[in-house]
Amino acid sequence: MRIGIVCPYSWDVPGGVQFHIRDLAEHLIGLGHEVSVLAPADDDTPLPPYVVSAGRAVPVPYNGSVARLNFGFLSAARVRRWLHDGTFDVVHIHEPSSPSLGLLTCWAAQGPIVATFHTSNPRSRAMVAAYSILQAALEKISARIAVSEYARRTLVEHLGGDAVVIPNGVDVDFFARAKPKPEWQGDTIGFIGRIDEPRKGLPVLMKALPKILAERPRTRLLVAGRGDEKEAVESLPAEMRSRVEFLGMVSDEDKARLLRSVDLYVAPNTGGESFGIILVEAMSAGAPVLAADLDAFAQVLDQGSAGELFANEDADDLAAAALRLLADPERRAALRERGSEHVRRFDWSTVGADILSVYETVTDGAAAVATDERTGLRARFGLARD
Repeated sequence: MRIGIVCPYSWDVPGGVQFHIRDLAEHLIGLGHEVSVLAPADDDTPLPPYVVSAGRAVPVPYNGSVARLNFGFLSAARVRRWLHDGTFDVVHIHEPSSPSLGLLTCWAAQGPIVATFHTSNPRSRAMVAAYSILQAALEKISARIAVSEYARRTLVEHLGGDAVVIPNGVDVDFFARAKPKPEWQGDTIGFIGRIDEPRKGLPVLMKALPKILAERPRTRLLVAGRGDEKEAVESLPAEMRSRVEFLGMVSDEDKARLLRSVDLYVAPNTGGESFGIILVEAMSAGAPVLAADLDAFAQVLDQGSAGELFANEDADDLAAAALRLLADPERRAALRERGSEHVRRFDWSTVGADILSVYETVTDGAAAVATDERTGLRARFGLARD
């Protein structure tokens, strides 16, 4: 099958949607399909052979964050060229309601279109206001996927229609096989995310850290991600700042090793999450997880049976839960075991098969329609066969 996938966000700025698209493309290529991904990217960005650049992206505030999107006449021309050259059996657009390549592709594409909705935003005035503009494009979509029940709810409430829920995928074995790094082991808490993006929740964790260190002074917080490191520790007493180690951007291999090494992974995100791929990665690596009780996080963690939850934005509750888990190796071992079992439902062997099933459904439907149209034309012109 020839498959075209559209990434809305800049390829050179890591994020959950980009990782999902990358892993999906590589999974499909591994199965023997021909895949091309169209994505915004700066001219000097090294790209995998299956990615086609749609040009440089610009930062745009979106869903409580800053997304790097690509939109305009030049982008539209590149979309049309990519579609023409690709002759795809199916086009898979991610975030078609964002002002980016997905919407441009919806306008330009013919044939079967599958769309995945990642955003969870129960009060999106912008999406409601843009409905009349989006409607014509969205009506061309053959099948809709939402990465969680909360992304599906956002779609239904703002744009109408419905979607099948297929979660983000993870290569579970990649994380499970990672080797711990000795220097990252021993009384360690892990955090991975953009340091200067408030909704990722690092300030909440920093606020909880003094209470954790007061009771367990040997604890270290390992932070992986880009952002202003000095600003991140400003709220901490000076004598505690050495207990925070910034690792900067880490490779996929080091991310897996970090998650295999820490005693506890904390996800203090404050909102705007429709899924929680980092939780799945942490469980895959065998890290006990403590996460804010966002609806999407609770669903990923099986309502708290595969990882513990604390009250969102409550630093005191975070500190109390972290101290309880750090002092209880048996509970952490139980969370590791339950998480490792639960996470298998998110493996690409399952998620990829579900997505391929959607592709096959829409392409079979398109072939049936084409056959019906040809039969109708033959009958109209007296060429019908026995």
